[in-house]
Amino acid sequence: MSINRRFSTAPMMDWSDKHCRYFWRQLTKDTLLYTEMVTTGALIHGNRERFLEYNDIEHPIALQLGGSNPSELSICAKYAEEWGYDEVNLNVGCPSDRVQNNMIGACLMAHPSLVADCIKAMQDSTSIDVTIKHRIGIDDQDSYEEMRDFVGVVAETGCRTFIVHARKAILQGLSPKENREVPPLRYDDVYRLKREFPSLEVIINGGIKTHAQIENILPNVDGVMLGREAYQNPSVLLDADELYFGREANERSAKDAVRALYPYIDALLAKGAPLHYVSRHILGLFNGKRGARLFRRYLSERAHLRESGTQVLEEALQLVD
Repeated sequence: MSINRRFSTAPMMDWSDKHCRYFWRQLTKDTLLYTEMVTTGALIHGNRERFLEYNDIEHPIALQLGGSNPSELSICAKYAEEWGYDEVNLNVGCPSDRVQNNMIGACLMAHPSLVADCIKAMQDSTSIDVTIKHRIGIDDQDSYEEMRDFVGVVAETGCRTFIVHARKAILQGLSPKENREVPPLRYDDVYRLKREFPSLEVIINGGIKTHAQIENILPNVDGVMLGREAYQNPSVLLDADELYFGREANERSAKDAVRALYPYIDALLAKGAPLHYVSRHILGLFNGKRGARLFRRYLSERAHLRESGTQVLEEALQLVD
């Protein structure tokens, strides 16, 4: 399967779970969706089904892995293919202390040869695309030249897709949240990377909020990845198929998208899951619209109750103009 990465959503811990992705699919059919990061240990030693299960409607979908042991990543990349994922991605961008202690995430940028070994091991065990998501640098290793050399080493494996968060990561002293906000964005470094490696597919991530902004970015790279904005303001996804994939204008409204979830929610409720498993992901859908605050409050106060079902969503929708 050939994957169009012109527009994608980012892997986001605690956010981009299967319920969130099912909701996003009501807004966009073509956007490439990434899972939360899943560690190799969780897949090899934990409840594999819990971490890998998804709904067919989520395609195209990519599994993001966290790990630094080539043999373990090889096993997990094979799992990704067996479960039908369209792509498997290696996380070399997460700055949290917890993953650093396990040699996962952004700290791996200091070890390009190890990253290359990991990518090669993943490629050798699967026929689906193996990609990488990384930062422009870490700590004092943050020059353009150091990022270019890192990419050069990894690209020797044959890896063709590099998703670049256009901020460096500060591994000590900043929280993961601060690492998404404090280090300055350096889009020009990512643009330069694409110019120097024209044969690579370079996707940019970080600080992207509007389609107008994306229009200015896309001439310089192959695609954009939307993170927090897709979650906190998901209505931005309604125009994605038309703008980036050549589809006709989306006739589905934000309210239509919520109502399209009702059969899915009913099936979850029948299994004993509470409404908020899904509703927490749609709280930002009407941001900027009259009644958005009432909508959020109504759901927040009721969605955790065991008796709450789709009627609560319908009542919340009536509060939005």
